[in-house]
Amino acid sequence: MANHRASITDIAKVLGLSVSTISRALADHRDVSEDTKARVRQVAKDLNYRPNHLAAALRKGRSNTLGVLVPYITGNFFSVVVNGIETAATKAGLNVMICQSNENVLHEKRNLETLLNAQVDGFLVSLARTTHNLDHFAGIQELNIPLVFFDRILEGSDVSAIVVDDRLGAYQVVRHLIEQGSRRIAHFAGPQHLNVWKNRFQGYLDALRDFGLPFDDSLVYHCDMTEQSGVAGTRKFLQMSPLPDAIFAAVDIVAVEAMQVLKEHRIRIPEEIALAGFSNEAFTMFTEPRLTSVDQCGEQMGQQAVQMMQEMLASHSGHFIPRRVVLSPKLKIRDSTLRHSSLLID
Repeated sequence: MANHRASITDIAKVLGLSVSTISRALADHRDVSEDTKARVRQVAKDLNYRPNHLAAALRKGRSNTLGVLVPYITGNFFSVVVNGIETAATKAGLNVMICQSNENVLHEKRNLETLLNAQVDGFLVSLARTTHNLDHFAGIQELNIPLVFFDRILEGSDVSAIVVDDRLGAYQVVRHLIEQGSRRIAHFAGPQHLNVWKNRFQGYLDALRDFGLPFDDSLVYHCDMTEQSGVAGTRKFLQMSPLPDAIFAAVDIVAVEAMQVLKEHRIRIPEEIALAGFSNEAFTMFTEPRLTSVDQCGEQMGQQAVQMMQEMLASHSGHFIPRRVVLSPKLKIRDSTLRHSSLLID
């Protein structure tokens, strides 16, 4: 057959030797003569034989492969996390298989099945925006396969996870806006069933309270965190009287869309309306003005996720007590929020 992949059995048939002899020869076993080894290698080369490392690993009870599931890899944040995962996994002698859900829970479920069928040793997962329960992860937990979430988890879920302190990051942003003179701070809030957006909203509320500013529900635009949301929400804010004097978006892409709408209306940033995002996407350094944002420590998050996974894989009990690692966010102050200060711009 044209697509037939040469196997040890094929080599054995050509040479008239046993499969076990071929296997030992390819492994350079001392019980096999150098002449036989040379003949086996030559035939393996002629047949374009390639060893099936996955099958060999599975015979030993391990695939040495981690399944990684992310909402998307087009943005900077998740690509940085994945880079951290791959770097740490490679050092540990592990491979990774990466799937993206495209923010769709149905795709997320299919990806899990794909990774299960590939017999990965463990799962590193960041949930899709449309995931509202963890029912489809039950089978993984029943099989005692290590499962580590990162960045996004469901509120109230008791799972092992690596997250950033989103509440603190949002608090830092809003405190900075207040220190720059803002008093009517609008907020783009994401779906509240996921930790990242609920905690960012809570950090926004905390800062308003701590600095004695009243909460105005009309200044909060709840949305699905898409580009279209940034346009629609900003247009809504611009119909208000008085206008907001700052906008804090829970993700950078929404902030960038808001920036375009403000420019269309010839509103000066930050003099009339200051603007900040969250995630520190690469493009925030190239907007005009450059966008203030919060760095989520993506590289560190990916590496910590692999470290937690390694600890689970090393456990012989098969029972994993959920634990959470919380990383500290870093506020990146740039032109889009600076009005009266000589603060160092990142």
